[in-house]
Amino acid sequence: MGDVDAIVLDGFLDEETVPGDLHGSTARFRLTVSPTDERTDEMILPCSVADPQMAHQVLHELTPGDQLRVTGYLRLPRTPHEPMWLVVTEMTLLQAAPTTGAFTAMLERYGPYVCYIDADTDQVPVWTQDGAWVGVADTPADLGQLLESFEQSHGAGGEQP
Repeated sequence: MGDVDAIVLDGFLDEETVPGDLHGSTARFRLTVSPTDERTDEMILPCSVADPQMAHQVLHELTPGDQLRVTGYLRLPRTPHEPMWLVVTEMTLLQAAPTTGAFTAMLERYGPYVCYIDADTDQVPVWTQDGAWVGVADTPADLGQLLESFEQSHGAGGEQP
């Protein structure tokens, strides 16, 4: 495979990274990719890293929510029981995940939206990724309705008409 076959994707680290072997010389992680910022276009792509130095970086320096740019080769399944994954050859940290300080609260991304979820309350404040105020969902279950009404009044992705 030449460099022509490589693909470049931007996404967010979905969850904690895991070693791919007993020695930590390889690593695996899942990247949430949303090329259009539409929730229906989001996908979670399993990724693997075989370079020991890059594996060390993945295992010890990345945290869930980090925005990454990865370059690699897509491995398609050859049988129905094999997974699809991206073999990562290059990786760049575009933006570190926001820190919340306490484990009872967290920031969650939904496409172009950022939500503040706090275990002490049911209410969920929401902003666009650019910092524009969207509103407050009374419960996490009401979040979809809030985002839908915001998009209807502001256009897809929260843009002003």
